Amino acid sequence: MRKKLPIGIDGFEKIRTNDFYYVDKTMFIKELLQNWGEVNLFTRPRRFGKTLNMSMLKNFFEIGGDPALFDGLKIVQEQELCEKYMGKFPVISISLKSVDGMKYESAAEALKTVIGDAAMDFRFLKESKALSEEEKESYARLIKIGSGEEGKYAMTEEVAASGLKTLSQLLEKHYGQKVILLIDEYDVPLDKAFQGGYYDEMVSLVRNLLGNALKTNGSLYFAVLTGCLRISKESIFTGLNNMKVHTVSDVRYDEFFGFTNTDVDEMLAFYNLSSYKDVMREWYDGYRFGNTDVYCPWDVINYCDELLADPSAPPKNYWANTSGNELILRMLKQADQTTKDEVEELLNGGQITKRIKQELTYRDIDDSFENIWSVVYATGYLTGMHMEQADADIFRLWIPNGEIRKLFYELTEDWFREVTRSDSARINRFCAAFPKGDAATIQDMLHDYLWDSISVRDTAVRRNMKENFYHGMLLGLLRSQDSWLVRSNAEMGEGYSDISILTPDRVGIIIELKYAEDGHLKAACSEALKQIEEKKYAEGLKRRGAKKLIKYGIAFCGKDCMVVMA
Repeated sequence: MRKKLPIGIDGFEKIRTNDFYYVDKTMFIKELLQNWGEVNLFTRPRRFGKTLNMSMLKNFFEIGGDPALFDGLKIVQEQELCEKYMGKFPVISISLKSVDGMKYESAAEALKTVIGDAAMDFRFLKESKALSEEEKESYARLIKIGSGEEGKYAMTEEVAASGLKTLSQLLEKHYGQKVILLIDEYDVPLDKAFQGGYYDEMVSLVRNLLGNALKTNGSLYFAVLTGCLRISKESIFTGLNNMKVHTVSDVRYDEFFGFTNTDVDEMLAFYNLSSYKDVMREWYDGYRFGNTDVYCPWDVINYCDELLADPSAPPKNYWANTSGNELILRMLKQADQTTKDEVEELLNGGQITKRIKQELTYRDIDDSFENIWSVVYATGYLTGMHMEQADADIFRLWIPNGEIRKLFYELTEDWFREVTRSDSARINRFCAAFPKGDAATIQDMLHDYLWDSISVRDTAVRRNMKENFYHGMLLGLLRSQDSWLVRSNAEMGEGYSDISILTPDRVGIIIELKYAEDGHLKAACSEALKQIEEKKYAEGLKRRGAKKLIKYGIAFCGKDCMVVMA
């Protein structure tokens, strides 16, 4: 029986004890110990294995852990290291992913729950002979349940903010060993607070929590934090001078988050899916972490799973669909003509050069439009690398793969549809030209729309994808007419016409689109009209009661277009 694929499972112990496939990242432990940092922050996009790596660290270091979980993995070959560190430390492991709420009060309660639940993992401290009664009382304050709502901890915000430090001190006293602290998704509370309008209050709470735990904590052996963004020191890490930060552009640790080429080759070979390597690379590879090319693990695992059930399954947007992608929509909505040109360059397989701020506050994102590029890079919508022999903050950026390119296309279409529909007079004038047979007006207005939009032109984008892009754009404009029956790729005769329309006046309209790769718009229009006749597309509209038929061939090339009526 083959190993199961761990979709949505980010617990190391669960993967290792339930026969799930595991991509061995255990040498991360060795590198972490060799490149010593008392506080280590790793920023990576979502779904790149941060939480699983944190779970692995916990299982390796914690007292009472099961060493059998690491049998057969690379780290056990480091015998001296394992003898010195494996199972030797009290480990406090928390995730701030759940610290969320519409208001500050509910988010603060959620943080108390995280601290209280972490403390409950060490209930033996209540009876510890190593602790004084006063120390046991300080532990009791962390786990005390309030008299009101069931399951809610009664601790004050001050107790919660010092909770990780208190717990560290008590565990060191009990075990005679300093503590390892793991904080996953450290920046989520700030993201949620920014969206919820209580950012300043949450910054203060998180600053106190992390300051106590990381800056003035004599019981700390070392700490590891993960998140998507590197939040500026001025915001929450004030005075913290013992921190090493490792972002997506850093060479160190570059192969431990995400799947390398070797990881993917081995997984595909294990499941007899090696023939899918090219499509896997085109759709899910292309991220650049330090000096390593990286695949998105979430995508690879999900697509492998789908292929095992259906070998003909096409690739999908797995990673892109795990978030609302508001960041890209916000960028498009705020875009001036220069930004539209830059997005166009990216969509066409090109690169742009930008100054990237590796350290931001959430407020900075809105302070300057240019800061959005930094966030888009940090969160995985773009990838890139330092410009050689240039300012360290200057990066070349590009869209990493087919999945993200498709996401950009779809969001660009949505944005364009929203913008055009807001000008109803203009769009009604455009649509009215179709049943009138006014090809000149259609061409002029379509040309204007193209200049307002973001086009696709480069050979890096396949021809059918370019035609689909223009198809979607025109379809969105025409569907603004609620009384029209507008169909896309409907079977109309001996094939499928691009767009067919039936108006309430029984005017039938057939539109065939072509992308003129060579720029010969007139020839492409002729080819489109010829296809309408040869495939008898008008027959379907006749059967549905069209009294008058109008046929258009429309050709595109970049921001140019031509409209010819039969």
